Amino acid sequence: MGIILGVLEQGLIFGIMALGVYITYKILDFPDLTVDGSFPLGAAMSALLITHGVNPYLTLLISFAAGVLAGICTGLIHVKLKVRDLLSGIIMMTALYTINMVVAGKANVPLFSKETIFDNSFINNIFTGEMANFKTLIIVLILALACKFLLDAYLKTKSGFLLRAAGDNDVLVTSLAKDKGLVKIVGLAIANGLVALGGSVMAQQQRYFDISMGTGTIVIGLASVIIGISLLRGLTFLRSTTTVLIGSILYKACVAIALAKFPPTYMKLITAVLFLIILVISMQLKKKVKTND
Repeated sequence: MGIILGVLEQGLIFGIMALGVYITYKILDFPDLTVDGSFPLGAAMSALLITHGVNPYLTLLISFAAGVLAGICTGLIHVKLKVRDLLSGIIMMTALYTINMVVAGKANVPLFSKETIFDNSFINNIFTGEMANFKTLIIVLILALACKFLLDAYLKTKSGFLLRAAGDNDVLVTSLAKDKGLVKIVGLAIANGLVALGGSVMAQQQRYFDISMGTGTIVIGLASVIIGISLLRGLTFLRSTTTVLIGSILYKACVAIALAKFPPTYMKLITAVLFLIILVISMQLKKKVKTND
């Protein structure tokens, strides 16, 4: 039961981050490596604010705002300075490493004695007895579903349709007398905001911030999106955002199963191999779809 709860909790937390990657990878077709820096940015902001007595729930909004700023910077580098999309993300990711160190003050910040969204007087009074074992999962589930429904609602707005158009056919955006560059910046801002929010939740769930916690975030996010979109494409009654959350849980389950047979030091290797397998399977499925068409 403990392993299952851990997989669900971690899967949903990374699912929040994967929703951000979904925007850049699937909607904007923008290979944004900023997420490797914006994920720990959200964690660093939460660590800084919580250690200074700020309400842990408020830190979620502030972390989201910090991620939005990071996404805007990436967008400006790409749109205004005409730097290629991949390089823009790499530049911002590199810059965020130092920024995260400055924000947190040091490479590792423990939060064991501090109140978090999972451990405070209000939550502890609600979840008592056996329910206390499920409080983390319930809170994370509420946050993940809130992000999903808000993203679904946004994508139905005029701005959301422009965002989809910018990824599919940016000429259409221009023909509508809209600035395609601004649309991309908005998309990157929202995406990195969600990634930073995921980092904030992760730091509070793990009760610490570490400067290296963002390493490989893009791989986990892409794997979650690919599993959700490609392997669950047959479930047409599910929205893409829902499949992304499910994909994140499935990915963390695969990692947990693999780590049951290998020592923790193999974590990064297992992550890379799983991502490669998922990518190959996804490519094969796409070929079959094209052949059938």
